[in-house]
Amino acid sequence: MNWMKKLAIASTLTATILSFNVHAADATTSSYTVKSGDTFTRISNHYGVPIAAIQKINNRNNFMLYAGERITIPSIPTSYERNLLARLVYAEAKGEPYAGKVAVATVVLNRVDSKLFPNSVHGVITEVSSGGHYAFSPVANGTIKLAADAASKKAVEEALMYRGQGSGSLYFYNPKTAQSEWIKSRPVTIKIGNHVFAR
Repeated sequence: MNWMKKLAIASTLTATILSFNVHAADATTSSYTVKSGDTFTRISNHYGVPIAAIQKINNRNNFMLYAGERITIPSIPTSYERNLLARLVYAEAKGEPYAGKVAVATVVLNRVDSKLFPNSVHGVITEVSSGGHYAFSPVANGTIKLAADAASKKAVEEALMYRGQGSGSLYFYNPKTAQSEWIKSRPVTIKIGNHVFAR
């Protein structure tokens, strides 16, 4: 009888893990209809997205949910997108403090969650402006093809863990090399190493 209990528990646990992985890999999920009894915690656990990220994308500063309302669920980066983001972090923030690497990854995630930018990590990183320029120089110069180091990969995971928190930075630049007056006019959120982060 003991082995049957263990088998049932193992089957339930496997089904739960598989269910979580299906949602974690589904980057196309964008909305959810709240059911009676739902909480931000339950929805967060179900989709594998931090509560703060769900609140931020839905412009919520409280924990109130109403049955029947539709809320947006931030897209969840696939393993390909996590690797792409880590390579961007490596190319953009090589030689910068670890906090700066996390901040660069956070800018990309903030853009994914903003209505001003594409709604996927891949879309944000490969975005081309109306003037025909890539949003990130490593995409233009090819350094995004370089393998990411361990610190860059760790920075991406930390940025994902704290997604939705922070000061909402959407841009970053090096004031010594930036030529755009527009970028320099954006409200500064923080300075880390050689980068200025802004909204």
